[in-house]
Formats: sequence, C-alpha cells, structure tokens
Amino acid sequence: MSEYNPSADQPGHASPLSSGVSIAEAADPNRPRRVMGFRDLLLFYVVTGVSLRWIATAAAAGPSSIVIWIGAWLVFYTPLALSVIELSSRFPNEGGLYVWSKRAFGDFSGFMAAWTYWTSNLPYFPAVLYFAASNVLFMRQAQWSHLSANPTFYIVFALLTLTAATLLNVVGLDVGKWLHNAGALAMWIPVLIVIGMGLVAYHRFGSATTFSIHAMKPSVRLNDIIFWSVLTFAFGGCETASFMAEEIKNARRTIPLALFLGGLTVAFCYIIGTVCVLLALPSSEVSPLQGLVQAIAKTSDRVGLPFFLPVAALLIALSNIGASGAYLAAVARLPFVAGIDRYLPSSFGALHPRWGTPWVALLTQAVIGAIFIFLGQAGTSVKGAYDVLVSMGVITYFIPYLYLFASMFKLQSEPAGEEVIRVPGGKPTAYALSILGFATTLFTIALSVLPPPDEPNKPLAVVKIVGGCGALVLIGVGLYWAGRRRVQRGDGSLPVMDRQ
Repeated sequence: MSEYNPSADQPGHASPLSSGVSIAEAADPNRPRRVMGFRDLLLFYVVTGVSLRWIATAAAAGPSSIVIWIGAWLVFYTPLALSVIELSSRFPNEGGLYVWSKRAFGDFSGFMAAWTYWTSNLPYFPAVLYFAASNVLFMRQAQWSHLSANPTFYIVFALLTLTAATLLNVVGLDVGKWLHNAGALAMWIPVLIVIGMGLVAYHRFGSATTFSIHAMKPSVRLNDIIFWSVLTFAFGGCETASFMAEEIKNARRTIPLALFLGGLTVAFCYIIGTVCVLLALPSSEVSPLQGLVQAIAKTSDRVGLPFFLPVAALLIALSNIGASGAYLAAVARLPFVAGIDRYLPSSFGALHPRWGTPWVALLTQAVIGAIFIFLGQAGTSVKGAYDVLVSMGVITYFIPYLYLFASMFKLQSEPAGEEVIRVPGGKPTAYALSILGFATTLFTIALSVLPPPDEPNKPLAVVKIVGGCGALVLIGVGLYWAGRRRVQRGDGSLPVMDRQ
C-alpha cells in the first residue's frame, strides 16, 4: 500500500513532505533525517501521557478514583492506543491525525481535526504551567506560600516558561527533545518519592484513607460524573508522536513498542500514585492544584525527612514544563502541514532557514497561549482560571478524537499491506474499538461543558468554556474556507480529494 502524502495532491506545490522528506532534512539535506530513537520516543510518551497534576485531582476525589482510572484506561486509552498503532503504520507520515482524517473524510475534516487539536493546546499550556507554578512555591514553602493565590505570580511564571520551551523547540527537535526527556525523568523521582513515603506513612501510622468496597464505588451523582471526564482526558496524548513520524527512526516498529510500554507506565503512575497519596492524606486535605506536593510535604514531616520536599517540588514543576515543551513540538507540525496544503497562510509551512523547524507555527502557539493565560484568569480566582482552562482543553482536545475514531472505522474499508500492524482480531475488533472510543469521547465532551460544583461564578465559567471553544471552532472554519478560496485562485483547481 502506498504511503499517503498530505501535500501530494497539490499540483505544482512542492514541499518537504511531497517527497517524504522530514522537516529537519528539508532545511539541511546533510542533517540526520531521524532524530528520535526508541528511548526518546518512550520518554516522549511518558512525559506527554502522564501529568502529575491528575494524580492530585484523582486523590482529591477519594478512593473511587482508582476504579475510574481503570475504567478510563479500558474504554478510552485502549481503543485510542490500538487505533494509533494501526493508523500510524498505515500512514507513517508527518502530520498523523491530520493525514488520517483527510484520507478518510476529505480536506475539511483533515483541517478541522488538525485545527481543533492544535487549538486545544492553547488553553492546555497555561493550565499545565499554572500547576507547575503552584509546585514551585513548595521549594521555599515558608517564604513563598503567600503567592499561592496571587494571579500575577502565576501569569508571570507561565509566560516565562512558555517562552523558554518555545525557544528550545525553535532551535530544533534534536535540542528540544532534551527538555522533553528531562521532564520525563523528572516525573519519575516525585512518583517514586510519593510511593515510598506513602508506604512508609502506612507502615508507621496506618492509612489516612479507608479503602473499602463502599468507598471505592464510584458515585453516579452529576457532580461526580463530571469528574470522570477529567480522568479520561488524562489518558490522552499517545497520538502525539505520530505527528512527527518523519523524524522517528523506523516509525512503523518504534511507535507500537514505545506506545505499549508507555501505556503500561502511564497506568502504573496514575493508579499507584493516587493510592499512595491517599495513604498519606485523606482526600479532604488534597488540593487539585497542589495535592501531590502537599502529600510529600506532610508525609516528609511525619517521617522526619523534610529535605525531600524542595527537590520533589522542583522536579514536579520541571516534569510539567517538559510536557508543555513536548506538546509544543508535536502539535506545531499540524499547522505546518496545513500550511503546506495552503489551508493556512503559507508562512505556516515555512521552515527556519538555520534550524529547519516550523518556527512560525511554534511562535504563533506561544503568542496565542499567552493570550489564553490572561483570558482564563480574567474575572476569577487562580483555581477558577485553572478549572476553566482544563474544561476548554478537554473539549477542544476531544473533538479531534471523534475524527480519529471515525477515521479508524472508515479506513477499515481500505486494503492493508503486509507492513500494516492490525489490531488483534482484525476488522471486527477495529470496528468495535472505534465505536467504543467514539462513544466515550462524545460522553466526555458533553460532561466537560458543566462547571465544577465549587465554581463561584458558574454562568461566567460556562460562557468562557462554550464561548471560547465555539470561537476557536468558528475561526478554524473561516480559515479553511479562506484557504480554499486561496487554492482556487492559485491554480484554478481543488485538491484531488475534494474532487472525488
């Protein structure tokens, strides 16, 4: 089966992707084409798949979150990972989700899948950097604790770290990947500290939480069901590396193995991390913004090892900064290939003359991400801003998953070559996984519209969530049709897939 090229159907429009050339090689033919090996990819999946902030969020909900973790892994992560493995082996091109959706449903669907995925990261960056900022304060808890509710501190911290992560990725993936790798490694040490201290606290003082069957039974009240969407969201991210497939060594073999091991790591960290936080603290004392470092702080005092706290706080912050850098690198490839297809201004398809990176897309992400930092904070508390940003991120992030699972379903009608890695059970299993993943995604989007029960200004929160997401989608529709007219004026024809 021939490889699909997102720009091959643009007559007279040469691009790095039109000949299978990676972004790095397009800028410098003598530069090594593949810059990410198995180790880099595994660490990338870990740093994008695990966010320590969700361990705190889950622990704040109590022991029932453990059952929800397992359920979310089964009904969302498993269908997603298996779909990504098959689709990335069918079409191992740079662009991933954009290429799959375009192949299945045409140019408009490909563009909107890429656009909504890209824009979902605009509220994501401020949210994850807010979490990093809240943990930095524990490096010098006595001196800096007064900043915990100070919006100016959070805004300045988020702007500075977003700028640094952007500049590293502009210099190049072979440089930026070290931030991603450092973030993945920085995540492990706090997780191990939480696990170790939780077990020590349990041995010395007993569990701070009762893990009974009744306590672990998930509540079906509306406010608790809303929480399910957040833990489902936490399992997203395994599709990100496919956006950079042209820069992965032996992508067809490397992606499935790294994805399998990364998935086990993600599930282990979330479930065991949540259990150990609850061993050290009752759920009523856990904060979604600072719960993990709070558990370390309290437990380190109880067991007489206070020096662990500043180290863990620094590493938790670094892991989240690394995650933001990894997403910056991956999703910048989406407007890059859309720029090549001329549905965004051509500058999005431009490469930096020295470093060979999609620098326009990267800088645009950073600028709009900075705007969302201010918009999310407007008229609310630090926690309120964080909750709104999370909800906006979930909705816009899950719209592309509707395209992904629908593409998985639709593309089963195409023949698969011997090199394609099929899901176990073939087409019947693939159809079932697609339907399960699509239904879970749709349910999660519906729940994310509702504000959390402790939000003091619920109407404002809903307006921000729905209005912000709606505006992003409408902007994407407008850009697509403007780009379509640009294509028609440029060569007098539509792309091949639109003429079919």
